[in-house]
Amino acid sequence: MPKVLIALTSHGELGDTGRRTGFYVPEAAHPYALFTEAGYAVDFVSVAGGEPPRDGVKPDDTAVAEFLAEQGSRLANTPAAGDVDPAEYDAILFAGGHGTMWDFPDSAALANLASRIYENGGVVAAVCHGPAALVNLTLSDGSYLVEGKEVSAFTNEEETAVGLMDAVPFALETALVERGAKFTKAENFAEHAVADQRLVTGQNPASARKVARLTLAQLRNR
Repeated sequence: MPKVLIALTSHGELGDTGRRTGFYVPEAAHPYALFTEAGYAVDFVSVAGGEPPRDGVKPDDTAVAEFLAEQGSRLANTPAAGDVDPAEYDAILFAGGHGTMWDFPDSAALANLASRIYENGGVVAAVCHGPAALVNLTLSDGSYLVEGKEVSAFTNEEETAVGLMDAVPFALETALVERGAKFTKAENFAEHAVADQRLVTGQNPASARKVARLTLAQLRNR
């Protein structure tokens, strides 16, 4: 059975705001539903292992409620990135949440997972703040994965709109452009996702399902 790995942040503090953060649960739950409906097995991984902190759970989101009810035990004990074999997976999806801005960029183990999956012919996907994992992700030739490719992520305008530009450690859109990405975006909080050479990225939570659909299309077209 083909397999997808969903990567989650282990960081739970929202800078100096005194607020909690973590992985944005809908950005894992909705892609999970689409991947499993398409016949893919889905595993989870986090930067540090164990139970990753959560954010974005809303009581009216039935898909999230079902996801947490069904996958709660696995989410309570995720493997650390360094303990996962990339050869087992056809794709990796970096779910968002503000926590990713602190631990995704500098996780060598996560970067190794994604680069190995990509260079084995697989797909690398990320949504919202999940593309923080792409900022320092290089391939075996030393080039940045995002260089020269169309990429989207939570935009500078969106970060400003939610009042957190001064809380995050860097501006994600700016960092991706500095790595050579061809940044593409829609209006604030509108659905927008792009696929370019087996790299799939989405702008915000509203784009999570489209990221999953594009990932599945990339997998079928390999």
